[in-house]
This record gives sequence, C-alpha cells and structure tokens, in this order.
Amino acid sequence: MVSFVEPRVAEVVADEERPVGPEEVRLRTLYTGISAGTELTAYRGTNPYLNRYWDSGVRLFRPGDTSLTFPVNGWGYEEVGVVVETGPAAEGVTVGDISWGTWGHRTHTVQPAEKVRRKLLPPGADPRLGIFSQIGAIGLNLVLDADIHIGETVVIFGAGVPGQIAAQLARLNGGRVIVVDKIADRRARALELGAEIALDPDDEPVAERVRELTDGRGADVCLEVSGHYPALHEAIRTVAYNARVCVAGFMQGEGAGLRLGEEFHHNRVSLICSQISGVSPSLQGRWDFERLSRTAIELGVSGRLRLTELITHTWPFDRAAEAFRLLDEHPEQALQVILEIDNAKEHA
Repeated sequence: MVSFVEPRVAEVVADEERPVGPEEVRLRTLYTGISAGTELTAYRGTNPYLNRYWDSGVRLFRPGDTSLTFPVNGWGYEEVGVVVETGPAAEGVTVGDISWGTWGHRTHTVQPAEKVRRKLLPPGADPRLGIFSQIGAIGLNLVLDADIHIGETVVIFGAGVPGQIAAQLARLNGGRVIVVDKIADRRARALELGAEIALDPDDEPVAERVRELTDGRGADVCLEVSGHYPALHEAIRTVAYNARVCVAGFMQGEGAGLRLGEEFHHNRVSLICSQISGVSPSLQGRWDFERLSRTAIELGVSGRLRLTELITHTWPFDRAAEAFRLLDEHPEQALQVILEIDNAKEHA
C-alpha cells in the first residue's frame, strides 16, 4: 500500500492480507487513481485532520490534538479491482467480476460480497471507469447542489478532474458552460469536452468578461472547484444579483483574498457548500452517496460522461512516489494520474 510517511514523502510499504470471511470476497486492485485535491492535502500535511481534532459528536474542529498523525496509510478513494477469491457463502459475485469502490491505494482488499455486488462494472466496460466513482459523485453532487436550469450560464472555476466532470454534467443539465483556469492544457481539454468558453484569469477580468457575455447580468451560478480563495472571491464577483456560488473546492488555511464587504454583501450572493458527506436537503430520501456514485459510473459507461479522456498519466504502482511529486510540484503537467497494478491490462 501507499503510505505518507511524512509531509511530501510517499512510499510503497507492505500491507497485511487477512483471510476472506464466509460472506466476503477478495479483490485484486487493477487501477487506483490519485485525487489532486483532497488527497494532496494529506500528502502535503495541510489537511485539517492533521492539524486539528474533528469532534464528530458536535461536528467541530478542536485545537490541541489531531485526528490523524503521520504516517498516513492507505489514503485514496478511486479504486477498481477484480474478484480473485470468494467466501463459501458469498452470493451474487464470482471470480473475474470487476468492481469499483473505495479502499485506498492497496494492491488487494477484502470486502463484503453484498457491497461488491452493488458496484459491478458491466462486462466489456473499460475498467478504468471504476476509478471515477467518488470523484464523479463529487462532481454530480456539486451540480445537484447548484440547481442548474436550462439556459442558465454556469461558470466553473478550476478545470481539474472534478471541475471537468462538473462542466460536462452542467451541460447535460442544460447549462451554458464557461470554464476558468490558469493552465492552458486544462482549458483546451474543457473545450474539447464541450465547454463553450474557457477563460484565463491572468489574461482578462473574469467577472467583467462574463457580464459582457450575459447582457450585463452576470452568471446564474458559479461553481468553485479550485480550492483557492482568490478564485472563490472572483466567483462571487462573477455571479448576478441574488445568484449563488456553490463551493466544492477544499480550501486550506485562512481565507486570504476574500473581501466579503464588496460584491458578496452588495449583490446578496448565496454561498452554498457542496460536500460529499451529504446531499441537498431537498434531495434527501431520494439521493445518497451510492446513487451519486452509481449514476456517475453509468454515465461514464454510456459515454454521456467522458471520463477516461481525463487520464493523462498511468504509472506502475511502485512508482507512486513519483506520481505524487508530479501532482504536487507540476500540476500543470497532469490531470488524472492513475497507478496500475501488474497485469491490469489483461482486463481492459
């Protein structure tokens, strides 16, 4: 498995394999994807769980202790694997089935058969689609939180993997999509995948440009997926009066760059947190994480959501340290990076 032994140091270390229980199955990982957002906060040591204690009873971070300490083992939530062993009472799953899920950067995992059965890829599907179950759910949850309507102008700040997915989903929802990112390759990829316009915030003022494109009104909704406070501030500037900004980016540290006495206050802007632990209150009872994940996978399998085109690097599992360094030090060179376990191509 991959272990963050200290900030910005990743190593592949041995991991114990436990026996398979009667109603369980063993999966051999085929591919495991690296999240360049939340996961890098653990790799870098900036994640609040490494600096504060999360008191789940009152849902508050408390100083003085931490929820996690280094080494952080087996982080990761973009996995797909093949069933290689089943328990005697496991039902609905057979050796050779391919299942997606979350079990961290590990070469093997033991899971309940019932859980695996609900997350099977259809025969013939590209197994790499399975790594997008959680990041796809995050993008879908964001679009559902944004409550996009046909004909609305949607501006997405941050064209990393979740931003690219949200941009495609916003188009499926009837929105006119504008993507904002400083990295040229990401802007180009967004245009290839259906965005109408891609803006470089270093070249032109985004809020003013969007008003030019909307008869002076501004965007109907902005999605902040970059995790940077200046981008959040520009998203607030960009939306129309009484409009909303949905925030899925994982902000770190103090909010430098936010001036909430300006457009936020004068334009009555609504800020909505989109976080994968829950769905919009209006959707509770009908949507949950499993439905979000399954919907993202189904859209990928059908081709309505173009996911594998977001993969820029596929590296052997034992080169995980290099993969993390690339994403940390040169984010402009990569989008979705995945680690491949030996013989994964046999199932492609």
